[in-house]
Amino acid sequence: MVTMFSAPTGPPDGHDAGHTPDRGAGRGTDRAIGRGAGPGAGPDQYRALELLGRTPYGRVSVSMRALPFVTVARHIVAGRQVLLRLHGGFGYAQACDGNVVAYGADNLSDRREGDEDVWTVQFVGTARLFTPGPAELDRFGRPPRTADAAPFEPEYLCIEPQFITLHHLEGVPARQVAHSG
Repeated sequence: MVTMFSAPTGPPDGHDAGHTPDRGAGRGTDRAIGRGAGPGAGPDQYRALELLGRTPYGRVSVSMRALPFVTVARHIVAGRQVLLRLHGGFGYAQACDGNVVAYGADNLSDRREGDEDVWTVQFVGTARLFTPGPAELDRFGRPPRTADAAPFEPEYLCIEPQFITLHHLEGVPARQVAHSG
């Protein structure tokens, strides 16, 4: 199944008002909520963000000086946004700030023997630097100690997904590691 849709941009309609992380706001919610709670929201939008909330890491992509790059990021779903934690020492969060980025995550490494469902979620949206509040920091969990042997320096991005794609494959056996003899 491939589902592609444009996320509504209006305010939620009777659902959690959520919050909009602003630079330095320090306020937030500690609930992961499906995206697109307003008119026109379909079950696939809720499903895509619900799946995204099941895995802790994904990949953010943007162009830097006309060259594309992809890096790993920790994410949480908060209201209508996806919040990312990146290593600040790479300069990627600064490069993403104010720019359209792509983000994707999947369950490829989380599957166990007998689990034959594979899903991937990708979306695009404008990234903004922000300061997480205590509830968001708690949800992110402990940051890594190092990134490429340097102390990990967290920086945070907020993205409101605009176009979300959900791919779902069934009947895909979990990979078994083969050892050479």
